[in-house]
Amino acid sequence: MFGRSHAALRATAAYLCHRPPGSHGSPVPAPVALDILEGRLGGRLSGLLQAVPRGIDMADAAATVLSDGSPADQAWHLLRDQPDVGWVIAGKLLARKRPQLLPVYDKVVRCALGRPRPSFWLTLHAALRADNRALHRQLLALREAAGVAETVSVLRVCDVVVWMGHRAERHACPR
Repeated sequence: MFGRSHAALRATAAYLCHRPPGSHGSPVPAPVALDILEGRLGGRLSGLLQAVPRGIDMADAAATVLSDGSPADQAWHLLRDQPDVGWVIAGKLLARKRPQLLPVYDKVVRCALGRPRPSFWLTLHAALRADNRALHRQLLALREAAGVAETVSVLRVCDVVVWMGHRAERHACPR
């Protein structure tokens, strides 16, 4: 019924229920999922997502797209504040809707990288743009060397690198 562009603006059942193989964490609580799909929460979230750019890499976005009070930040707060959702699920849901722009920030990433200030999004954005985008270019090269499809975002490559590196160091991250 709806095209791909419409799905990028609103939550679908697949978006709420999909968990890649090997993923960790809790699913979206059923009452929240229902409110996103059929209630006012879904309308509010869709309205905010309409103002968050699609198809743009984090390194190419203006910092204002990621800053406090931006539509992306408002969407994160809206989701995080739902019962039993919290910061990890909220971030993962948004990363699913804007995989090139919004990174996953979960307990393993936080254990590995700490709590950057002013925010993880802005710190990573600055790192991807620093030194003539050196980190961004390194992640693109790593994706190519690994034979990973271009549809996999630089942010996902970064997430995998952090997870693999952190696991190799055998950290016992808090749950």
